[in-house]
Amino acid sequence: MYQFYGVYDFVRMGLRYAFIKWMGRKKILMPDPGPIPKTYTVKQLMLAYGLNIIENSELNSNIFLNDVKHYDPDLFISVACPIVFKEDLIMIPKLGSINVHNALLPRYRGMLPSFWQLYCGEREAGITIHKIDKGIDTGDVIVQHSVPIYPQESLDHLITRTKKESARLMVRVIDSFRRGEVQYTKMKGNGSYYSFPSREDVKAFKRMGKRLL
Repeated sequence: MYQFYGVYDFVRMGLRYAFIKWMGRKKILMPDPGPIPKTYTVKQLMLAYGLNIIENSELNSNIFLNDVKHYDPDLFISVACPIVFKEDLIMIPKLGSINVHNALLPRYRGMLPSFWQLYCGEREAGITIHKIDKGIDTGDVIVQHSVPIYPQESLDHLITRTKKESARLMVRVIDSFRRGEVQYTKMKGNGSYYSFPSREDVKAFKRMGKRLL
């Protein structure tokens, strides 16, 4: 992250991260009835709802596989997960495993697609919710959507905006699973694949007048 952001933006992101981690330690009680109070982390929100949490970065390990099988899960949803799901993990839930990717697949497969869409001068940023298979961002498509990229929009703002739109799309997809109406479409074409941006990529990004934050 230091290499990606550089000194100034790294400090800004570090302060934001520290604030969120600190606020995320507060215990939140859900009012019943009443509006959902503000939470800062996924863990904080889950605890507020009284949900079980499994924290494990070895998702393909036998220990994790055995743990999640006990829940008899219906569906796995992957959001910004840096780990490639192997077949034993993919096949556990009854309805399958799905992923949300912030690009119109198969274009911009891989890491940090919002950066690369800005880098390549796209006028729109995409969102794809798709089935997870053994490839990387190659599974059948459930839904795709695009949003305009605003003039002078920073990477951070675009990521935040598309994540919120992705959440709204995911609610619709989950509802489709509940009704048994999910439809898949084969992904067409080879598209493109990008790895995590190098420091030189970031320098070129900034020379084009684009901003990370």
